[in-house]
Amino acid sequence: MFIQRCGKGEILDIDKIIKLLDIGDYADVRINSGYSNSIVLKDGVFEEISFGMGKGIAVRVLYKNGWGFCKSKNIEDLEELIKKAYKMAKLANDNTKKEVILKDYKAINDKYKLIGKIAPYDVDIEEKKRIAIESYKAMRDEKIKSISVSYSDICGKKIFINSEGSFIEGEVGRAIMYMSCVAKENGRLEYASERIGGFGFENIKDNYLNKSKEAKDRALRMLKAKPCPKGEFKVILDHELAGVFIHEAVGHAAEADLVLQNDSVFKGKLNQKVGSEIVNVIDDPTLENGFGSYKYDDEGVEGKRTVIIENGILKSYLHSRETAGRLDMELTGNGRAEGLNRPIVRMSNTYIEPGDWSLDELIEDTKEGLFLKGSRGGQVDTGKGLFQFSAVEAYKIENGELKEVIKDAGLSGEILDILFKIDAITKDLKLSVGYCGKNGQSVPVGDGGGCVRTKTVIS
Repeated sequence: MFIQRCGKGEILDIDKIIKLLDIGDYADVRINSGYSNSIVLKDGVFEEISFGMGKGIAVRVLYKNGWGFCKSKNIEDLEELIKKAYKMAKLANDNTKKEVILKDYKAINDKYKLIGKIAPYDVDIEEKKRIAIESYKAMRDEKIKSISVSYSDICGKKIFINSEGSFIEGEVGRAIMYMSCVAKENGRLEYASERIGGFGFENIKDNYLNKSKEAKDRALRMLKAKPCPKGEFKVILDHELAGVFIHEAVGHAAEADLVLQNDSVFKGKLNQKVGSEIVNVIDDPTLENGFGSYKYDDEGVEGKRTVIIENGILKSYLHSRETAGRLDMELTGNGRAEGLNRPIVRMSNTYIEPGDWSLDELIEDTKEGLFLKGSRGGQVDTGKGLFQFSAVEAYKIENGELKEVIKDAGLSGEILDILFKIDAITKDLKLSVGYCGKNGQSVPVGDGGGCVRTKTVIS
């Protein structure tokens, strides 16, 4: 069976590849090819307009308890890479005490596309430049002193073949856009940013002006913000901040490789209560247009909706084939890799399931507290179960109404404590877009859910 798959003039002999992979106890090959665009506009001047093309191949071989991994930019190196990976696997097996067990999985033969309604490669670079300029203009104001806009997309083909008979070919096209600005008044500087993205250029085209204006308006609002009070408060976390908390503090702790490394507060807690009864946390790569969505992970396992926490009970970890095998648990399809790097356990779209409150009802019912919006990042110790995050902006809640805007709201505490204190969630599901870094690899993810009410320390 000869199939032309990998670019102009390149033909893959799939039968030959499968025979070559009949080595060791397991082997797989991933072949990627594609292109990327990048545009950076700083204060009305284009600092970068770039286009890149690339292709490459990665091979994994398992021999007993040792893995060998090789990659190259040259697809013609396949046979040599397989031999090298096999030698490395044998060497690794001689120097490890770890037992590797791969969870059994069916062979898959499939072809798919995730490129949205408007493929980014069908949009002329002039149109992408125009949108960057319009975004810049939408953020202009006499108090806005600096504006940055960046756009990037990546489109390409992915092929996965393994020694068990799987052959999967996919075409993926994602686009993402960041817009940020700095406002200044009376010597005071305030920064604000927004981002949009998804499969297909329509996610940029339909939303960039609104997001640009939101960034400008927030920067101007923060010029009037007062310092945040300190102490323990009832707080409402908006979709973005709730999503960041769920992703960083819950999702990472549920990654099975961290559990196996004794670096998770969830170790040994399966089927135990880890939060209030209304807490349901989901990881779902099948969501339509979720930024972290995919059809198959980078081990050829079909992505599926995984319930991490159900009614406050920890139900599942997130798995690669190896972690599922070692822990004798069901596969979840979370073996992901950046480009041609080695797959590791990663989240997809991770969120807290919506409840039955409207935001207005929740604010009115809270009476006294804080409404925290957006995330400036933070730190999480998944092993000790501790976290610290900073909100982008916040509002006092007095007598069930939003009052003055405040700044520098940092929240910290214990992961399980926060989960147990969640007592209300709004009914609208919203997901943010972005990238998550782990072990030197960055992959697209989504996170969010409903707005969440809990109680925590503001510092």
